[in-house]
Amino acid sequence: MKRAIIPGSFDPITIGHCDLIEKSSKIFDEIIIAVGNNIKKNYMFSLEQRTNFIKDEYKGNKKIIVKSYTGLTVDFCKKMDSNFLIRGIRNTTDYEYEKEMAQINFHLSKIETIFLTPTNDNAHISSSFIKEIMKNKGDVKKYLPNSVKL
Repeated sequence: MKRAIIPGSFDPITIGHCDLIEKSSKIFDEIIIAVGNNIKKNYMFSLEQRTNFIKDEYKGNKKIIVKSYTGLTVDFCKKMDSNFLIRGIRNTTDYEYEKEMAQINFHLSKIETIFLTPTNDNAHISSSFIKEIMKNKGDVKKYLPNSVKL
């Protein structure tokens, strides 16, 4: 069985994330969405809320498992018996950052990182922009899956 991990903070999960998850599920037998929790980050949504948004979105999909974790992503991959990480690349800035992360992760653990690009309609979506719009009372519904209750 080929199992891949999609790590992230998912604060909140967006339709861009869903695009990445759906593409990944066509390649792998099982996808573990790993919702990270970093005590140094200031999240808009709690770990429980972020995890539940994703669980609600993918309930009934037997290929997708949602788990939360702390610590190094490569350690979580080992714990989950996965040799693959999936990361989304929207632009060259993402690529440079993700390439360095992939190299470090491979050096630490021999875990391969696979980069996927979003559809053109989703390439501009980021959780950071969504949170900024939300903080300023803007409408973000079209960027979020139905499972995200505001």
